[in-house]
Amino acid sequence: MAGDGSSFSDDGKKKARIEIIPLIDVIFFLLATFVLFTLSLNKIQSLPADLPVAGRADQVQRTEDTTVTLQVSEEGACYWNHELITIGDVETRLKQYKEKQGTLSRVLLANDDKARFGAIVRVLDEVRKAGITQIAVETRIRPTGK
Repeated sequence: MAGDGSSFSDDGKKKARIEIIPLIDVIFFLLATFVLFTLSLNKIQSLPADLPVAGRADQVQRTEDTTVTLQVSEEGACYWNHELITIGDVETRLKQYKEKQGTLSRVLLANDDKARFGAIVRVLDEVRKAGITQIAVETRIRPTGK
């Protein structure tokens, strides 16, 4: 009788069996309860944001971009919007640009991959002396004069 799959032992006593299926059901129930409980504890905190609203094409005001690109090359030469100038001309051009544009004056400072740091700092100082506060430094490398 022992080999027939019954729960009785050879001496006629009933053997104890642990059923796994009900235990798995209880564990999944406890896990689901725990997950739902922890999710209800999280309070989402956010800040209000004013998102831009799209307008019609005829309502959009077109403004000309007057940003000046100053590029310093490996040889220490400067390019003012792709036009080769000497480093001494940077000061006068920046002053004229600042007088013409006023508070709208912006400078993009670029350089080629082998430009010397000293020349870049000199041009940056000239921009600061001219009173231009909106300065962007380009981090990608571009070919000289481009």
